[in-house]
Amino acid sequence: MEDTGIIELYWQRNERAIQESSLKYGAYCHTIAYNILGKAPDAEECVNDTWMRAWNAMPPKRPSALQTFLGKITRNLSFDRYKEGRRKKRGGGETSLVLDELSEIVSGKEDPVDRVLRKELSAEIDRFLSSLPQGKRQLFILRYWYVCSAAEIARQTGMSENNVSVSLSRIRTGLREYLKERGYEL
Repeated sequence: MEDTGIIELYWQRNERAIQESSLKYGAYCHTIAYNILGKAPDAEECVNDTWMRAWNAMPPKRPSALQTFLGKITRNLSFDRYKEGRRKKRGGGETSLVLDELSEIVSGKEDPVDRVLRKELSAEIDRFLSSLPQGKRQLFILRYWYVCSAAEIARQTGMSENNVSVSLSRIRTGLREYLKERGYEL
């Protein structure tokens, strides 16, 4: 079924919307959740919560890109679950590494002024990513959106693990310099 049809089912409050979403995007959302959480049962719960969150969001929202909309919901739910689990028990894993790598560049302050600045920062990061060659942009997205390990990225791209790590380090350095040039204190 096409995305517009699935969205229309949500707007009609037809429960088939959840079935169609699961058929078309279930594996995609599960991959996102699993890469963040590292446990299949937790990932499955987040995916199920994604369908409920989408059900509650539509209407009034009418996403222009359903896959991105559902992926973002899954990602946010997974990071929330990860943070909650981490509060209960300190642990390692790929998600910790990804958050630590990005925390070197962007702090996690949450006051109202910072929320506005975060939107501006997000736009600057988007501009930086748009300026990268497609291959480097793919590396960044695989690592920091899908939370893939260097080994997974190497398998997907045909690069060596070391090459992936070095490239990601250079991209982070480039992002840091790009943001500093635009007045961000890092």
